[in-house]
Amino acid sequence: MSDKPITYSPDCKYTETHEWARQEGDLIVVGISDYAQNQLGDIVFVEMPPIGDTVQAGKAFSVIESVKAASDIYAPVSGTVAATNADVVNDPALVNQDAFGAGWLVKIRPSQPGEMDKLLDATAYQQKVEAGELK
Repeated sequence: MSDKPITYSPDCKYTETHEWARQEGDLIVVGISDYAQNQLGDIVFVEMPPIGDTVQAGKAFSVIESVKAASDIYAPVSGTVAATNADVVNDPALVNQDAFGAGWLVKIRPSQPGEMDKLLDATAYQQKVEAGELK
C-alpha cells in the first residue's frame, strides 16, 4: 500500500467492487480504481478476456493478481469486449502507476443503455470507501 493519497477521477463512474468506467465515444473504458490498486499492492499479472467476448454487468470477466492476492474483475456494464490493453499485459505495474490512464484494462461496446447511470459517481464511491462500506 502506497502512502500517496487515493485519487477518485470525477469523469468516471464506479462499481462497489472497485472498477471504474468512463464513456469514450460509443465505448466504455474500464479499469480498477486507484483505491483497489493501492489495496492490492504490486500488480504482477492481468488476464484479459478475448476481444469479442460478451460480458455481463456485475459478473467477473477477468482476473488481476498482485504479490498479495488474486482478485476477479467485474464488468461495470454489459456488452462486447472491443479492445484490451496489451501494454498492461506486458507491464501489469501500469495499473499501479496510472490506474485511470495507461492502466486501463478493457473497452466494452455496451449493449444495455442506461447501465452507466446505475454506477456510483466519484463522490459517492469515495464516501463509501472512506466509510469502510466496501470490501
